[in-house]
Amino acid sequence: MKPKLYSFWRSSAAFRVRIALNLKGMDYQLIPVHLRKNGGEHLSDEYSNKNPNQLVPLFDDGKNSLHQSIAIIEYLNEIQTEPPLLPISAIDRAWVRALSMDIASDIHPIDNLRVLRYLEKQIGISSEAKDTWYQHWIEVGLTSLEKRLSVDARVGRFIFGNQPGLADICLVPQIFNALSSKMDLNPYPALMKIFDECMKLPAFINASWEKQIDAEGLNPAATPKK
Repeated sequence: MKPKLYSFWRSSAAFRVRIALNLKGMDYQLIPVHLRKNGGEHLSDEYSNKNPNQLVPLFDDGKNSLHQSIAIIEYLNEIQTEPPLLPISAIDRAWVRALSMDIASDIHPIDNLRVLRYLEKQIGISSEAKDTWYQHWIEVGLTSLEKRLSVDARVGRFIFGNQPGLADICLVPQIFNALSSKMDLNPYPALMKIFDECMKLPAFINASWEKQIDAEGLNPAATPKK
């Protein structure tokens, strides 16, 4: 039986897992969970019983059920070691994990859909103020990453050397978000060079927004195609 990935096409976290599965060459069944329709399908009793934190992604291989994208990706990397998504040495693995968490822990959680909805619906901020919030925290995070990656000798075609890994998997969905919000990405040449290399690969292309069976309402100018 194919493992199941519960996903939403615009979810950065689900996007990460789709990339990882593709890089590993693992076949899977994608099950869309729409975060907007029907009051949010992730809030339904049916989905909440599967995943009490009511978020995507959820990975289910028939025996095990895992949530949290980074945990899922590390699990995939352990059960199928090739191609590796983390470096060999302990310090390089820690460096890649730290860069990944700069995105997955610092940028993404305060810019995700439920936070933005809360800011608008519960706090009552305007759409313009919400967009300012969104772009500010992406800029803070990407500026830090640009400073690190523009001077580190470990950077090659990808964040670590010439093979894509965990940090690239985290970077690409965040760049998609930045493009969608019409941010100026010229200040981030090192990041965009890596992004462009990633988007030459089928694993990234096929995981991207426009390739998903539940994709809708895409802005072609904000959706890179390689």
